[in-house]
Amino acid sequence: MGKVMKNLVFAGILSVAPQMAQGRAQDAAAGPQPAESVGHGPTGMQGSHHAEEMKGIKPRLPKMGRGQEKPTRHLFHLEELEQLALQKNPTLVQANAEIQASRARQQQSGLYPNPRVGYSGNEIRGGSYGGGEQGFFVSQTVVTAGKLGLNRKISGHDVQISELEAQEQRLRVINAVRIAYYRALSAQELLEIRKDIADIAADNSKTEQQLQNLGQADDSEVLQAEIEQQKAEMEVLTQQSTLEEEWRALASVAGDPNLAMATLAGMLDKDLPAIDEERAVAALLRDSPAVAMAQSAVERAEVMLTRAKREPIPDIELRGGVAHSGEFLEPTRRATGLIGFAEVGVEIPLFNRNQGNVEAARKEIEHATAEEKRVGLVLRERAAAVFEKYRNSDIRVKQYGNQLLPRAQKAYELLLHRHGLMLASYPQVLKAQRTLYDLQADYISALEQRWVNALTINGMLLTDGLEAPSRPGEVDRAVREINVPAGSP
Repeated sequence: MGKVMKNLVFAGILSVAPQMAQGRAQDAAAGPQPAESVGHGPTGMQGSHHAEEMKGIKPRLPKMGRGQEKPTRHLFHLEELEQLALQKNPTLVQANAEIQASRARQQQSGLYPNPRVGYSGNEIRGGSYGGGEQGFFVSQTVVTAGKLGLNRKISGHDVQISELEAQEQRLRVINAVRIAYYRALSAQELLEIRKDIADIAADNSKTEQQLQNLGQADDSEVLQAEIEQQKAEMEVLTQQSTLEEEWRALASVAGDPNLAMATLAGMLDKDLPAIDEERAVAALLRDSPAVAMAQSAVERAEVMLTRAKREPIPDIELRGGVAHSGEFLEPTRRATGLIGFAEVGVEIPLFNRNQGNVEAARKEIEHATAEEKRVGLVLRERAAAVFEKYRNSDIRVKQYGNQLLPRAQKAYELLLHRHGLMLASYPQVLKAQRTLYDLQADYISALEQRWVNALTINGMLLTDGLEAPSRPGEVDRAVREINVPAGSP
């Protein structure tokens, strides 16, 4: 009997209590208003009037995207941020510059040797030679065995690797923007939820104070409610700080650190990408720029072996010129005059047949072939770790979306209905509502991780949009190509 009377007192005190403090959202406008007199008990016509009012009360439920409905700042879409990054991210400028540099090196590697010209003198000091022979010469090296063409072919693979690197960097930047966007969007949604939870805590604190005035709550209950309110308000402040940090990260990867903070447009729970593990791994091993670069490196090593074998084939050295000879001819005693000369020579590959470089080139092929296999294995290994995170986040999203949240919502609505019939206290309603909103916060975090892991998989494990692109032949290139975000549970 005492429990029933306490519920009746609670219901009478808060018969038309607000669902959220100070009209937090417009969809709560249909909710009840504060009671004008908290001192009247729920007897007679007042109890009947309470039941009549409670029939029209609608539950206050969490809602995605509420902060986007009437934004006070610019509403940014993901596509805008992607285009901004493609225009301003400096790593893309670096990647394109490396392509141009590789093409210039390719051009240089195939250029023919320059001819040489010079002065030639012989026996030029007096005597019967009359100044000796003085003139000029021209020499030219004739490159044989298609060596210059092979040089261009080797450099052509460097160009190809640079182009793949640029393609990879573009993927990395786009993926980094998308991941940063969904992290910031999640922080934005969580901020709204934290504000709602703070309003619920404030409502509960006010309720406990009113109950204390009527002798239905003691000091410990009021203090506990105040602690919960202060904790919820602190979480609003920390979430605001998190949102600002996520925005700074998003602006940085977009290439514009001075980008004014704005509201992000989008729904975390819409258009979730579904991942088929077997197909995703096959696509990764087939389409990843890392695999293509490793294959190009094998082809480059094979061309280098051919080039090393051609090196012992000698080039032809041509030299010719004209000189004036001052030597007197007998018996006329006249100067010899103009004379010409020519030379043709080749280097004989007797001792140095480039055998060391040929053997080194063979080993380079072995190394490149093993590297191609290694990259594929590392991609599989890293993908397996991300797939585990994706599956776990997918489980959480489905459990929250299909089980926990619907049950929590049902419990809250049932208690709200019972409160309308004066069979449940308002603090019980607030507790159920708080549970619902806490689960919504967990759901948002699960959605964030599902997006991050799905984007990582679909993005070929390329996620760091501010790491500088490497140049062909750099030692750390293979490790850098398969970069995954740290800290994703």
